[in-house]
Amino acid sequence: MPASSAEQPAARPERTELAVVGAGPAGLAAAVTAADGGLDVVLLDAADAPGGQYYRAPAPGLGATRPEALHHGWAEFAALVARLGRHRTAGRIRHLTGHHVWAVERSGTDWTLHAVTGPDGRDGATTLDARRLLIATGSVERQLPFPGWTLPGVVGAAGAQAMLKSGLVLPGRRIVVAGSGPLLQAVAVSLARAGARVPALVEASGYGAYGRAPLVLAGNPGRLAEGARHGAALARHRIRPLTHRAVTAVHGNDRVEGVTVSRLDRDWRPLPGTGRRIDCDVLAVGHGLVPQLDLAVGIGCATRCGADGSAALELDDGLRTTVPGVWAAGETGGIGGVRLALTEGELAARSVIADARGGPGTARAAALCRSRRRMRAFAELMGAVHRPGPGWTEWTAADTEVCRCEEVTTGAIRTAVAELGAGDSRTVKLLTRAGMGWCQGRTCGFAVRELAGCAADAGAPDRRPLACPVPLSVLARADRPEDA
Repeated sequence: MPASSAEQPAARPERTELAVVGAGPAGLAAAVTAADGGLDVVLLDAADAPGGQYYRAPAPGLGATRPEALHHGWAEFAALVARLGRHRTAGRIRHLTGHHVWAVERSGTDWTLHAVTGPDGRDGATTLDARRLLIATGSVERQLPFPGWTLPGVVGAAGAQAMLKSGLVLPGRRIVVAGSGPLLQAVAVSLARAGARVPALVEASGYGAYGRAPLVLAGNPGRLAEGARHGAALARHRIRPLTHRAVTAVHGNDRVEGVTVSRLDRDWRPLPGTGRRIDCDVLAVGHGLVPQLDLAVGIGCATRCGADGSAALELDDGLRTTVPGVWAAGETGGIGGVRLALTEGELAARSVIADARGGPGTARAAALCRSRRRMRAFAELMGAVHRPGPGWTEWTAADTEVCRCEEVTTGAIRTAVAELGAGDSRTVKLLTRAGMGWCQGRTCGFAVRELAGCAADAGAPDRRPLACPVPLSVLARADRPEDA
């Protein structure tokens, strides 16, 4: 019986001038700009089509005739995809879809990228050598636990929008949208336009704090216009914004039947006696996004603590990381939205071109750098306004599950600290198994650190040797260079 593709000896790695990991807005902009500049580019992405989470498109079999109706800036994205197609035809870009890059390592003067293919990594393995590396791996949604959040019918806010964009389906008919951050407004409006009833938009922060930085707002008029559009759309669909409030409990037996919304103080502590019930069949909840840094941290790229409390890569004005030969763009440098991601993608590619071909910087690069500084200033303001307050930990009860994979509760984490002497999140992990499950702490890592009160871990990046699940057969073969 013939061996599976995962068991076959790996082919000798191909080589490229630039490998771009991630085909979301930043990676897509970077790849086509680098190819415009004459570089040989390989674009690797886990998805089957470019666009990332933001530009998710319905599956071809659904027959959607107007996918642009679910997006802003679709014309610019379509133009980038058209450029990608032309470069692919000309052989300047190789777009490897369905490729999950699980590790990167230095190999002489090159970077060696290891990837698996297929939904579970069992369809095959690929190794690629690149002279330069650009990381555009995007972000993941941040979740904060509370009683009932594991009940069927509780979905991520970004996940609800992804279901709508890619599957043209609603997670329910009466949906409460809750959490913190501007993404919630876009999610609530999208769901309402698709036919859902959204009785409330529950925002743990407020928007008044933006007024404390008038110069930053003046430098980003597009953000003000976007906020005004969302506000008008919320009013048009009769969605009630409830600021300085949070969902502190979910009710239901087999699935969501309602939620309790409580008023919060300035530190996000629930105020006694303020809880009231809102009936719904789905809760779409999320407290912002956090950069996905597994690959970058694995090769030694330095990070900083962003204004939102999450780790982000340290980058210079040319989007270079602290590791020579490695650039990054988009959400890896801090959460900032699609406009910033597109700008950084192009700027990073121009920086790579200058490094590869030499020569002075261009006027276009200088203009992009100015735009990036302006948008990054707004991103830092946004992160500070919507950063989870320390009082959110009082939403949880002793039996509230924090790590869903390993069923670790708030009580177990607090016991590890108070009675077993855990002084950092790693020790909490060893004593409780929090973060040892399938997601490897991507969902619970922030909450575990906050509940454990590990001040030394604040803003520290998670470190994982593998960026995604990998079959043992692939790991075994990667240890035998003679098979390459």
